[in-house]
Amino acid sequence: MKIAIATKNDWTAVSGHAGQTCDWLVFDCQPEQPTPPAQRVRLTKEQLPHHFKDDGPHPLHGVEIMVAASAGDGYVRHMQKWGATVLLTGEADPYIALVKILAGEALADTRFDITTTLCKLRDVFSRH
Repeated sequence: MKIAIATKNDWTAVSGHAGQTCDWLVFDCQPEQPTPPAQRVRLTKEQLPHHFKDDGPHPLHGVEIMVAASAGDGYVRHMQKWGATVLLTGEADPYIALVKILAGEALADTRFDITTTLCKLRDVFSRH
């Protein structure tokens, strides 16, 4: 199972606003195996889900779980079309979030993020 975690520019903290996040840690997790090393994926502006036109391959295609601090409803629907489930968390450390997911534990509740409110407004007009 592939798990992608949205991160801030330094790859060390879970990022909010998943649809605008450039830097992702992608883990290819196998049952009964230790936590795999992260693959760093940096998206171009054209590859950001808010801008991507679904007209070709994408570096995050095939990911089954996407983790971020915040995401709008349009982003969640868009990722569902890709076959991915979006999990939101208030956990700041991407590696702690990964360990909790793999252990079947609940993630920390999300923190307030004004961009989520703005995304909800934008999603009213979203193509997704």
